Amino acid sequence: MTQAEKAGRMQPLPRYVMPDESEPEYNLILDELHNHRQSLIGSSYFYIKSDKDACVLCRIIHGGGKIYFHEVVDHLQHGISDEDLELSVKKDTGTFSLPGHYPVSVHVEKKLRVLYDI
Repeated sequence: MTQAEKAGRMQPLPRYVMPDESEPEYNLILDELHNHRQSLIGSSYFYIKSDKDACVLCRIIHGGGKIYFHEVVDHLQHGISDEDLELSVKKDTGTFSLPGHYPVSVHVEKKLRVLYDI
């Protein structure tokens, strides 16, 4: 009997889910990011996702082979303000073909490179 069965017969939640289940345009996003040099910072690809309510900084990390992990980054802990993200979106000239997805600006890129280019 596994630990999960012992604890109320509940099955454990999976630790990881396939990226395409969490982000429907996953392959399209990755294709867009591969075409933009400033998106690759350290060993991760960064971009901004925006909707009418807010902007979030997202990161795609290579996990080996064809597996990538997609996450929303707490931009404030990286020294990036809400205004930095909003300015990136406002200054973009339609670089990505996916609506609501934007590359990081040069300013945000510099902040991230300080942390991730080691």
